[in-house]
Amino acid sequence: MLMPRKQTPDLSLPLIGGGTFTLSQETNARGTLVCFYRGLHCPICANYLKDLENLVTDFADRGIGTVAASTDVEERGQAMADKVGMKNLRLGYGMSIDTAKDWGLYISTSRGKSSLGIVEPDLFSEPGVFLVQPNRALYYMSVQTMPFVRPNFKELLAAVDGAMAANYPARGEYAGG
Repeated sequence: MLMPRKQTPDLSLPLIGGGTFTLSQETNARGTLVCFYRGLHCPICANYLKDLENLVTDFADRGIGTVAASTDVEERGQAMADKVGMKNLRLGYGMSIDTAKDWGLYISTSRGKSSLGIVEPDLFSEPGVFLVQPNRALYYMSVQTMPFVRPNFKELLAAVDGAMAANYPARGEYAGG
């Protein structure tokens, strides 16, 4: 189980458009926002990623890099990037199920075609949002078992502003004695 103030697993994925995202090589002053999404088959994911795409610059202004990632193969990742109209948000693809589990994401099995008429992969991760500090220590996380009721990125941005101003520490670090 991931714990606040403890190091997260590294994450290294190919990016749509070329290159590789590697969390341990990020140099953002305040950290990196990692958004795991379900995949092309999910209509909620497309809207969610559009919201994040629109705030990439706002996060960057606060010293926070952004990346979204899924277990989708490259072709499905590219289709999602096209659908969302991504210009600023880095989109990783090809995440393994083992990596998803390392991050504490829930795994679902295919139920055939989604409401969009797109077949779900045999296995895929459910969504999660992580704010990781520059030293890879976990600051914030929200993990879902369902595709709906996700953290609002504008509210998260406002929370980041407040936390930065108050030098607020990551909470939930107590693991018992």
